[in-house]
Amino acid sequence: MLKKTLLSIGLGLALAGSLYGCNDSDDDTSAVSTPNANKFFNRIASFPVCSQVGSSCESNDSTAAEIVTASTDGMTLIYSNSPNEQIGFVDITSPAAPKAKGFLAMGGEPTSVTVLGANVLVAVNTSANFVSPSGKLAVVDIATQKVVAEIALPGQPDSITASKDGNYVAIAIENERDEEFGDGAPPQLPGGSLVIVDSVGSPSGWKTRTVNLTGVAALYPTDPEPEYVDINEDNVVVVTLQENNHIALVDLKTGAVTRHFSAGSVNLSQIDATDERPNLIKLTQSLANVKREPDGVTWISKSQFVTANEGDLDGGSRGFTVFNSDGSVAYDSGNTLEHLTVRVGHYPDKRSDAKGNEPENADFGRFDGTDYLFIASERASVIAVYDMSNPSSPAYKQVLPAGVAPEGVLAIPGRNLLVAASEEDERADLIRSVVNIYQYQTAKPQYPTIQSANRSDGTPIPWSALSGLAAGSSNTTVYSINDSFYRSSRIFELDLSQTPALVKSEIAIKDSSGKLAALKDGLPDTKTATAFDDVDLAAMINSDGTVNLDSEGIAVASNGGFWIASEGAGTVGEAERPINSANLIVRVDTAGVIQEVIQLPADVNAVQVRFGFEGIAEADGKLVVAFQRAWNKEANPRIGVYDLTAKTWQFLFYPLDSVASPNGGWVGLSDITALGNNQFLVVERDNQGGPDARIKKLYRINLSGVANGGTLNKTLVRDLMADLRTPGGNVPEKIEGSAVLPNGEVLIVNDNDGVDVNSGEVQLIRLGKILN
Repeated sequence: MLKKTLLSIGLGLALAGSLYGCNDSDDDTSAVSTPNANKFFNRIASFPVCSQVGSSCESNDSTAAEIVTASTDGMTLIYSNSPNEQIGFVDITSPAAPKAKGFLAMGGEPTSVTVLGANVLVAVNTSANFVSPSGKLAVVDIATQKVVAEIALPGQPDSITASKDGNYVAIAIENERDEEFGDGAPPQLPGGSLVIVDSVGSPSGWKTRTVNLTGVAALYPTDPEPEYVDINEDNVVVVTLQENNHIALVDLKTGAVTRHFSAGSVNLSQIDATDERPNLIKLTQSLANVKREPDGVTWISKSQFVTANEGDLDGGSRGFTVFNSDGSVAYDSGNTLEHLTVRVGHYPDKRSDAKGNEPENADFGRFDGTDYLFIASERASVIAVYDMSNPSSPAYKQVLPAGVAPEGVLAIPGRNLLVAASEEDERADLIRSVVNIYQYQTAKPQYPTIQSANRSDGTPIPWSALSGLAAGSSNTTVYSINDSFYRSSRIFELDLSQTPALVKSEIAIKDSSGKLAALKDGLPDTKTATAFDDVDLAAMINSDGTVNLDSEGIAVASNGGFWIASEGAGTVGEAERPINSANLIVRVDTAGVIQEVIQLPADVNAVQVRFGFEGIAEADGKLVVAFQRAWNKEANPRIGVYDLTAKTWQFLFYPLDSVASPNGGWVGLSDITALGNNQFLVVERDNQGGPDARIKKLYRINLSGVANGGTLNKTLVRDLMADLRTPGGNVPEKIEGSAVLPNGEVLIVNDNDGVDVNSGEVQLIRLGKILN
């Protein structure tokens, strides 16, 4: 699949004064930009691209929205759908309720789109192979959704944009290399070029000119690979040549390359540059002379532009750069985008050895007199927003959640809208390609819901993959944990008095007292051979004394410290998922040192299934743990009750709801919270997300009068689906944490899987006093 880039809607239209209803101040970039502390962008809708196939999104067919543009009135979005060789149309007359408006086959792979007057211009790749690249420019009437003209191109196109006066269209002819040939290293001929379309008059009369870029770059000069284009008000197009680590400026009237220069390199410090397994975010490393290798680019004035430095070969500086048109650097973001994504729980740690958060695209727009820059991070799945009132010193404004892998970002100032198109789509992985719509509002930012304070070295506390929640002694404190996605298990203290909630401290769980090491193989001590005998305890205890648990549940211990429910890994008798660890309850003190380890009875361990401990609560001298799914071919999952005085177990059974998702799957338990009087709040959920999600519920159970082996009754407290739809994004799969504050307020939080095959979005939702 071709690498795609975003498109700025502010260009490509002849009637700038009426662009999407923009007033004069929106277009007059010579006016002084003034910061606005009262207005922010908030997501108001998420359009799943699969709804173009069927409104219920029950098709397994992969689809995508990559690059997105809009009609001149801003009422219709048009996006490129590369996998299906289509463009799609979305009605955003009511932006909070976008509607599918159809799609059109393009006879090839659409790589980019832009609007010029009543038409959408589509760059289409028709290449049979890498050595014989070809393409076309398709002109489509937006109202009729019909192709009105086609123009042959001299190679495989990537980005396309049009001048503000409508006189020119610029198309990057990338002629992408074969990444399977010779390890994908350039040069691989034919090289790319720039095509200029003289677009005055009827499309049938448009003419093209080709600008030769061979020899411009010092790096791989015979193989220029133009990636992205943008045009300023002087009709100068800036062209990024990503693999060449080069930038060129071309005068569209004459077709002359007026200036070109290397994109340069940066030195990075306090970043994570290694991919450890299990994962661990360590902002202690440095990289020197990292090539920027820019992808997306946007002019922010006639004399300055911004590049998103994604990287491709051995580069990628993990940030963005403000360039002056003479090639000098006015500003470089350094490590700040990496730190931002860590701070808000979106850092993709599995990409640490590659390009980190991988900024893909950039767009710019003036909203109500304030200039804003939008940076799309492909791997962190966020849009970072910056106030550009001082263009040589961007001021961080906010961060917005996106779908997985945002490729296109689009500012529509005249309607106070921002749009981001995310291309990843795989129903089996619970990922659907979406077009997110955000509105510029007089309101506080709704995201993130959690962010972290700094460590003593000035770097943010890393957090993600939250898998449990427990209330503290005040109404302003909750505790959470991360699951086995990360090594060196930790407990997080969240301050709810701030918005967003602040991860104010972290406690590493340690085996300094040797309680975990004292177990036989760290597993059940039995006299007969078991499935646990070959498990290596060393994998659970690190050289620094920290431990690698699969912490799924947390409860505040009545005698101080915390109880942690660690889920066992593996299923007895299953060769593909052998036993790697047992389900354990661990008590730690306030410093995180393990004081006690509680195991399940041997006969229960003998039937372990990998869906084990999920939540834990302490009440009335007992520990209560929720098993996620049924074991030993039982009809329902267990609720385990451990008597802390007698040191004995009892097991009750929880009746699950039936599977309701059109995508099938299963239903299981997550967290459990003590309510008093032998009653508990339980999170019940299916393993589905987005359009396929159906069951995300809170139930109340009462253990009183239920004998060992008995089945519990449950009472619905809250169907969470409406709450999970309120933030305007895809419904998350894993509601993993719940807590009840001393004042009776209920909170829930989702697990974002460490931003692995996941958008990374975390919603800490305050449901209010719903238990009365």
